Amino acid sequence: MARMLSRDLPDIENILALNPRVKTHALLRSTAASKEEKKHWKRNSDRSCSSCEKLENNFDDIKHTTLSERGALREAMRCLKCADAPCQKSCPTNLDIKSFITSISNKNYYGAAKTIFSDNPLGLTCGMVCPTSDLCVGGCNLYASEEGPINIGGLQHFATEVFSAMGVPQMRNPALPSPDQMHKSFHTKIALIGCGPASISCASFLGRLGYDDITVFEKQKFIGGLSTSEIPQFRLPYNVVQFEIELMKDLGIKVVCEKKLSSDGMTLNSLKENGYEVVFIGIGLPEPNRHKIFEGLTMEEGFYTSKDFLPLVAKASKPGMCSCHSELPVLHGTVIVLGAGDTAFDCATSALRCGARRVFVVFRKGFTNIRAVPEEMELAREEKCEFLPFLSPREVIVKAGRIVSMEFCRTEQSKDGDWIEDEDQIVRLKADYIITAFGSVLSDPKVREAMTPIKFNRWGLPELDPETMQTSEPWVFAGGDIAGLANTTVESVNDGKQASWFIHKYIQSKHGFAVDSHPQLPLFYSPIDLVDISVEMAGLKFPNPFGLASAPPTTSTAMIRRAFQEGWAFALTKTFSLDKDLVTNVSPRIVRGTTSGHIFGPAQGSFLNIELISEKTAAYWCQSVTELKADFPNNILISSIMCSYNKADWTELSKMAEASGADALELNLSCPHGMGERGMGLACGQDPELVRNICRWVRQAVKIPFFAKLTPNVTNIVDIAMAAHEGGADGVTATNTVSGLMGLRADGTPWPAIGGAKRTTYGGVSGNAIRPIALRAVSAIARAIPGFPILATGGIDSAEVGLQFLQAGASVLQVCSAIQNQDFTLIEDYCTGLKALLYLQSIDELKDWDGQTPPTPCHQKGKTILKVSDLVGKTLPSFGPYLDERKRILAEYKLSSRNDNIVTESNVPRTFTPKKPIPAVQDVIARALMYIGAYGDLNIKEQVVALIDEDMCINCGKCYMVCNDSGYQAIKFDPETHLPTVTDSCTGCTLCLSVCPIINCIKMVSRTTPHVPKRGLPQAVDPVC
Repeated sequence: MARMLSRDLPDIENILALNPRVKTHALLRSTAASKEEKKHWKRNSDRSCSSCEKLENNFDDIKHTTLSERGALREAMRCLKCADAPCQKSCPTNLDIKSFITSISNKNYYGAAKTIFSDNPLGLTCGMVCPTSDLCVGGCNLYASEEGPINIGGLQHFATEVFSAMGVPQMRNPALPSPDQMHKSFHTKIALIGCGPASISCASFLGRLGYDDITVFEKQKFIGGLSTSEIPQFRLPYNVVQFEIELMKDLGIKVVCEKKLSSDGMTLNSLKENGYEVVFIGIGLPEPNRHKIFEGLTMEEGFYTSKDFLPLVAKASKPGMCSCHSELPVLHGTVIVLGAGDTAFDCATSALRCGARRVFVVFRKGFTNIRAVPEEMELAREEKCEFLPFLSPREVIVKAGRIVSMEFCRTEQSKDGDWIEDEDQIVRLKADYIITAFGSVLSDPKVREAMTPIKFNRWGLPELDPETMQTSEPWVFAGGDIAGLANTTVESVNDGKQASWFIHKYIQSKHGFAVDSHPQLPLFYSPIDLVDISVEMAGLKFPNPFGLASAPPTTSTAMIRRAFQEGWAFALTKTFSLDKDLVTNVSPRIVRGTTSGHIFGPAQGSFLNIELISEKTAAYWCQSVTELKADFPNNILISSIMCSYNKADWTELSKMAEASGADALELNLSCPHGMGERGMGLACGQDPELVRNICRWVRQAVKIPFFAKLTPNVTNIVDIAMAAHEGGADGVTATNTVSGLMGLRADGTPWPAIGGAKRTTYGGVSGNAIRPIALRAVSAIARAIPGFPILATGGIDSAEVGLQFLQAGASVLQVCSAIQNQDFTLIEDYCTGLKALLYLQSIDELKDWDGQTPPTPCHQKGKTILKVSDLVGKTLPSFGPYLDERKRILAEYKLSSRNDNIVTESNVPRTFTPKKPIPAVQDVIARALMYIGAYGDLNIKEQVVALIDEDMCINCGKCYMVCNDSGYQAIKFDPETHLPTVTDSCTGCTLCLSVCPIINCIKMVSRTTPHVPKRGLPQAVDPVC
């Protein structure tokens, strides 16, 4: 019997074994079997697990907030970009959080980093260690929604880390005169004592202000202060601190190590004698707060303070911190950590990595009184640290020179809120080690004496003004822990930032200059900001290629004025007509699209509108254009006009618009709804002959450039563009909205629905949904009429997309829907993004990057991982018993490398120098056209196949499913490991890559065997094609 062609072959049937099928009946499985099955697929920790993961010498990133590019883009898209964003108000350094998240969502990672570093020179450090739940995240408006607040710290970490890999240095404010032309006040000698967050911040802002004789003195051999010595590697790697200090040094700031503040060394008076006119003290609180019951105890007996223990761990685990090749403290058995702050939990999690079997975190008060942020406590809990509240230390028991236990008494809170110790309730815990984390103090008499002549307050800290950070001596400022105000790294950074401005005011006042009472600290700058993105088109000079389309964002000229103030290079007026053609709009008329699924809020992939042209008169627009051109002579203003097919009307209106001072005209021949019924817009733009004639009429009437706005609602848009070109147009706008019906409700009524009758009409679809149509139109016109200016519009929502349109042949770019999703401030992101994209093309070391996206490392949960297949020669998924095996293999590897020498130097330069000319905008226009052609030009011999990175795979099976039901049944799916395997049947269709949720988990690689298409049946003769 002949095989049925419409049935799958047996080998395909085997592949389809796990393919989804419509459910026909309820499934039956015992609870016992379900519990056993669950263990196989479980990805999170089993709460009943009695054994702990071995963490010895494992200093890999453990932060919950860490994001891969995929995670960052999804999280940034979720952000509402709120007005007067409360998250920013909750940030000590006043980061413009809305703006940097906007840049991330647009894949402008340089723009995001620039925004972050402009307000916080330690933006990467703070992205990693900030207690965001108590700061910015605590103010997120999405707390009021069920999906919860934005992971702001993770986004900040991601953007600044990508920027650090770009190898771009910081530079002085380009607006400043050269150093030799600066007033002598900017050559004032300034000393900063302590190279921690407060000093780094203060020095960076002073350097940005133009001061060029700044020295930071550090008592240690290493730099970074507590960020280096007391925050563990798994939360804050040393290379992060090093990167930010190098950024500071880019401004000419000097760092001198092994120079400490002490009465027998460097003092405030000795600095003054050496010519330093201003001193900033940022030494932290260098001594531990040590309870009297621990007096006399030593490390040999098993006792550490946090200031003993954490620096030892840091020196042994932070590559590059020092060249001492220290080994980790060797712990065993049970460790008791005393304290309830962030430092206590850092000690607890670090103790596990030093060999401790069990760690108890013991504190005097209850869980509701813990000072540590929830993130810190949760990390310790996940690593199986135990928490013991309501216990106050009473006595340490030492036998044979070793700590063996500790005695506590129970604490209770009285009605008055005071905490009292109950001597009747005594608890004794066995312990091998005790680590105290009771905070820090300034107790060294030599340090205090060295700070003479400043005054101290009753807490033993310098007296200072909390607004100016100025001490009792006007020339001495302080910030960070030593100032007694900051409790976190980010607050220390802000202390330094605050002090920098008032140091500037102090110095300038000494030289007789008044400083603006409103602080104006310079932003972060780099060579990227110097890239020229101006462009010329039709004799017009555009400061940048981004402008406003003739659309709702230009409803009034007051709106255009605000847009110009924000930095938009050009704008088109809302289309206006002669008074005899005035319109009145219906409502509702602009609605969210359905093309992106059920997304509510910003990030709409499309809008549909049935809005007509402007309701305002031509006289209003002409007078306003005159006003705007007087105030913004360097911005391009284009009047968008519309008439019916009438020579007299087009002549009158175009002359009126030219007389108003408009730089150019746009002839709207494309409005897809309403106006066509009046013989205008689409009614004119779909006929090449009418377009040609209208362009000829306008060409005869005016001398300024004009552009015909084309409709995509035609068979061949190139024919219309050719007609405009033949009619004398200086260019075209491609394209207007696509005619569509956005959606119908369950009862059949449309949306938008007008009036009680709920009537609607076909409207114009705009936004990202029409981008492929617009790109095709732009590229097709550019190929057909080389050099013909094109104003592109249709789904331009980022610099990355703008670059695509430029490469497709556009000269300048019009934006509408993106502003409807957000606001006019987008222009800053677009400009920095385009500058970065152009600049990075000149860096040879970044040739593997895709725009601002670096190559994707092998990762799970956003964190870079070792490939288990490289260690043991096989791939293991990350769930159930396989996850346990992965952890065991990793633990053994980490343990075996415990005594390996830490690399202290890297041969990779921190900054990269452009080896090629940085392309101008004009250089990239039409660059992609050489790759676009007819189907017959494509090579059928060079085929590709899918390659899956099993270490990055999250085992979802999406590739398997799409290949089965939409492709070529070329992917097997293991029933036990859920690892997909590509077979020789792969035809390279790329559907699997298209639906894979993990960036670069699937790549298309060159096929190494001949591609023989499956024809279904043997061919009797050679095929025709």
